[in-house]
Amino acid sequence: MGLKETLKSDLTEAIRSSNKVVSGTIRMVLTAITNEEVSGKEARVLTEDEIITVLSREAKKRREAAEEFAKANRPDKSAEERAEGEVIAKYLPAQLSEDDVKKLIAAAIASTGAAGPADMGKVMGAIKGQIAGKADGSLVSSLVKSALAGGN
Repeated sequence: MGLKETLKSDLTEAIRSSNKVVSGTIRMVLTAITNEEVSGKEARVLTEDEIITVLSREAKKRREAAEEFAKANRPDKSAEERAEGEVIAKYLPAQLSEDDVKKLIAAAIASTGAAGPADMGKVMGAIKGQIAGKADGSLVSSLVKSALAGGN
């Protein structure tokens, strides 16, 4: 069963159990997937990787919104966004630890022969496929910058 079908069956279960947070979040995610499918010139069916990309984007939106609500002294809304983020996280692949990301970066630097910050694009390109959906892009970017600047 694919990820989209899993989301649909989990939505049915959440509705039956009257879990408003889970059902509302899954509805939003399914809508985002549908919007992605119909965007562009032709409607198409998303691959599992594309669905994971959509889920990652939605999870990132929830994280950022939770931070902004916390800054604005709105703990109720912040908690709501975090809860939605946790629901979405259940459908994402396991996230890589910071140490695992550092190992991948070190291997990418060695394989590309990157020497300094100017080679950041080479390193990011080399590890992009390995970390897609498994690590936060801003974390990876900052770790690559620090590794290329000389600090590990």
